Amino acid sequence: MDVGFIGLGHMGSGIAGCLIRAGHRLVAWNRSPGPVQALVAAGAHAARSPGEAFDTDVVFSMLARDEAIEEAVIETGALDHARAGLVHVNLATVSVAFAERLARLHAEHGVGYVAAPVLGRPEVAARGELNVIVAGAPDAVAKARPLIESFSKTLWPMGEDPQRANVVKIAANFMLASAIEVMAEAAALGQAYGVAPKDLLDVVTGTLFAAPAYRTYAELITERRFEPAGFALPLGQKDVRLALAAGEAVNAPLPIANLLRDRFLEAIAHGDGDKDWSAISDVAFRHAGLR
Repeated sequence: MDVGFIGLGHMGSGIAGCLIRAGHRLVAWNRSPGPVQALVAAGAHAARSPGEAFDTDVVFSMLARDEAIEEAVIETGALDHARAGLVHVNLATVSVAFAERLARLHAEHGVGYVAAPVLGRPEVAARGELNVIVAGAPDAVAKARPLIESFSKTLWPMGEDPQRANVVKIAANFMLASAIEVMAEAAALGQAYGVAPKDLLDVVTGTLFAAPAYRTYAELITERRFEPAGFALPLGQKDVRLALAAGEAVNAPLPIANLLRDRFLEAIAHGDGDKDWSAISDVAFRHAGLR
């Protein structure tokens, strides 16, 4: 199948690699050429524009922010270049309001649209073991599904309204950020009493919170392994803002998200903007006089 791919950051490059290994002809575009050339060496074709990537059977996009999708997909007129029957699968975490706009614009252009935000870090993407939250028209989902399965462990269907998948992803990232914050506060409390953060977090991630996310982030927190960033801190800040905006739109208060927003702001002000989002854990230790 002819497959387009737009946005080759850490996550996008791993997913695109899975599609190539699955035997698909990949046409890739990225704002900076380096990641495209790496994929060309693996068998992909370089697109000269986003519109060229849309002249395929299914096109995937993994762009970090609403504004990046606006620029690459809408402002370039890529939708006007869509091949008949094309399905666009948006893998990114976008705002609920923008998700609604994307669905409407694709319908106006007669282009299939599937929201499929992913759960997992770059190393999980490269292994083809992501969890993918999927929502869209049944025929569009059916066309994209075999491709999505090439880089996923499980697909989680959320119905026909694409924005539902984005709401689930925003809520999930809000919960992850909350988990990082809570583990950091608990570890700082323990350290203040002479208990090493690793010892405390080994107990809780081996008993009460024995889940992959807790274990992954407990390790990053205790080792302070924030570089290179698997998920950059400003992107975590962005997702917390998306949660707050989504909550405000439906009068659903998110008081913990307000605290997290301030944690991210403080971490960035402290110079940690290039680090992994788990670096917000250092804020709790600084507040306890332990950094």
